[in-house]
Amino acid sequence: MRGRIIGKIEEGRKITDVAREFDIAHSVVSRLWKLFKTTGMCSRRHGGGRVRRKQISRKTVARRLRGGGLYARRPVVCFPFTRQHCTGRLQWCREHHNWTEQDWACVLFSDESRFSMSSDCRRQLIWCESSTAYRPENIQEKDRYSTCSIMVWAGIMINGRTRLHVVANGTMTGQRYIDEVLLPHVRLFRGAVGDKFVFMDDNATCHRTFAVQDCLDSEGIQRLVWPARSPDLNPIENVWDALGRQVAGRNYPPTNKNTLIRALTGMG
Repeated sequence: MRGRIIGKIEEGRKITDVAREFDIAHSVVSRLWKLFKTTGMCSRRHGGGRVRRKQISRKTVARRLRGGGLYARRPVVCFPFTRQHCTGRLQWCREHHNWTEQDWACVLFSDESRFSMSSDCRRQLIWCESSTAYRPENIQEKDRYSTCSIMVWAGIMINGRTRLHVVANGTMTGQRYIDEVLLPHVRLFRGAVGDKFVFMDDNATCHRTFAVQDCLDSEGIQRLVWPARSPDLNPIENVWDALGRQVAGRNYPPTNKNTLIRALTGMG
């Protein structure tokens, strides 16, 4: 059709008459004639016109990103630190870097953790270049827990572990810490290990009450000094990570607190 339109105009026909004859817009015929006079061609150049939308798969995108040096990684999660926090952590590491495996074998590492029914942030991925995981833009700061959650406590040693204790109906207090953790769990490990036993817990308010310290003193339990905001130095964080993955990967995810408790304790 393009050639016929150009031929009509070359015969001396007006653009308006040609447009009416072929039942197309005057502007279309005008552009075609202008293109022919400029390039000597009446066909549209290759690649011209509106760009077509392309459907590509996630695998294709991932392959192109990897080809550009980007890799899918879980973001490093950390607490916001002050200079004082950093100084305290460094000092603690320097004081303990000469400890032997036998020294650490006497330590019961403990902590509380919360698990929620919301989607597991452990499955969130970011695309980053190799060896850049600890750059500020690739770190996810975490300072609060979600509201709908279950708190649990546990302790681990090189050659043993406590039961997973569910902190029911609320949060941990100093008295509950004594009644539900120190006396039924920690005291047993102190008796089994002997005088070299060392108990590690963090600086949570419920751990640092006078009543808690009196209980530890009366039971002959030595406490490991712990730097502020340093959960990443505690090996039990690996247990929480594995437990969170196990719960998140269930065929039937927890739908309420009772099913979440059963999933955490291995009863369902």
